[in-house]
Amino acid sequence: MKFIYPAVFHREEDGTYTGYFPDLEDCAVRGETLEDAVDEAHDAAEAWLAVELEEDVPLPLISDHKDIPVREGDEIRNICITVRFYEGWDE
Repeated sequence: MKFIYPAVFHREEDGTYTGYFPDLEDCAVRGETLEDAVDEAHDAAEAWLAVELEEDVPLPLISDHKDIPVREGDEIRNICITVRFYEGWDE
């Protein structure tokens, strides 16, 4: 199953990037570059969703980009995560 959640990325003063998912509580990342932060966001969201699905917790609704508060220079990226429910499962 595929999930697409928006993540917000911000360039810090030291040149690194931080990011977070407005819809995934406490799911935040840091990377040396924006590409690194996006890669980290994918891995973090995948782990976050796996735990929620394993615990059979309802997943949060997905925010619309226009409803996400951003600071000057922030960038919103959609992060696509594919979760396999069992070996051999394909969409």
